[in-house]
Amino acid sequence: MWEQTLSLNQIAEIRCKSTVYLGVGAITKIFDIVKELKSKNINKIIVITGHASYKKTGAWDHVEKALNENNVEFVLYDKITANPTTTHVDEATDMARKLGAKAIIAIGGGSVIDAAKSTAIMVNYPDKTCSDLFEYKFTPEVALPVIAVNTTHGTGTEGDRFAVVSVLEKKYKPCTAYDLGYPMYSIDDPALMTGLPKNQTAYTAIDAMNHVIEASTTTVANPYSIMLAQETVRLIAKYLPLALEDGNNIEARYYLTYASLIAGIAFDNTLLHLTHALEHPLSAIKPDLAHGLGLSMILPPIVKYTYEAKPEVLATVLSPIVPNIKGVKEEADMVAAGVKSWLAKMGVADTLKDHGFTEDHISELTDLTFNTPSLGLLLDCSPVKATPELISDIYRKSL
Repeated sequence: MWEQTLSLNQIAEIRCKSTVYLGVGAITKIFDIVKELKSKNINKIIVITGHASYKKTGAWDHVEKALNENNVEFVLYDKITANPTTTHVDEATDMARKLGAKAIIAIGGGSVIDAAKSTAIMVNYPDKTCSDLFEYKFTPEVALPVIAVNTTHGTGTEGDRFAVVSVLEKKYKPCTAYDLGYPMYSIDDPALMTGLPKNQTAYTAIDAMNHVIEASTTTVANPYSIMLAQETVRLIAKYLPLALEDGNNIEARYYLTYASLIAGIAFDNTLLHLTHALEHPLSAIKPDLAHGLGLSMILPPIVKYTYEAKPEVLATVLSPIVPNIKGVKEEADMVAAGVKSWLAKMGVADTLKDHGFTEDHISELTDLTFNTPSLGLLLDCSPVKATPELISDIYRKSL
């Protein structure tokens, strides 16, 4: 196949609304980026990251050196966890304001980058809180530039405008999608991802796959998102097993990273629907639940209903993992079973019951799906009418 004909060390510049540097060694672009920022009098930067991976990946060695070489003053906020909260963003915002930060560098996966995007907005609104932002109590008009150093191959947030942050006290996990949410520059260096453990390797890739299963079948799907969906699923089907077998397989990491990026671009264009709308309440109730794992547990029944509505599209998109399907709605149960089987082969066979959810949670989960700010837009994009009965049925089938 053509993948082997390309040099993985050639740093490609992929233009979407963010400029993304993709390739082995792309982390070295941080020196050019920081130099450019300094030339624009951006001489104070807050670095937002998690507890440890920014060092374990080796990314920090380059970022710290670039900041020091250019005499950029910086502070480090390293408290971001999976499923970041408004408290994290408010703390980072306070630190950024005290420094007088003029830009943000995020080092991490989707949680870190989303928190950084949100902090970039909140710095300019001292009379607001992050909860105000994610409960849509105001519409932001300005934000600091964000540089995203991505360390996982799942969310695609390095190339899109979306950010997700949990409002824990209300069990909300909403998203924002403002044009000022696009990172100025992003770095996708697969060498930073070889240390991802097997479960995170699977969960992040499954997140990317969900992005395109949804983006290709929303009510606003178009040929572009369908094309990106086909390529995303093809690449994940081919390279996820290789990455699970050998985490240091740099070719597998490269193409999973690329797949994640284009999946993010796909839903940036044509949005998402049921799977993400229903997963967000799961990880809002249980913040320690990995997003990709939550998606995987509810995906099979959603594939069934989506396939009944969009069989021709999903037959094309899913053929790498469910072969010999014809694109007729009568296949829906078989295709859903095929997706479930493929997930199990990737080591992900959990159910909601395995993570403490019971029949007693279904009413609350259904209510949160309809009441969490922003999720209504996703439900409106569903190819099948999102009724409370349908939502409850999906959760119930996922127990």
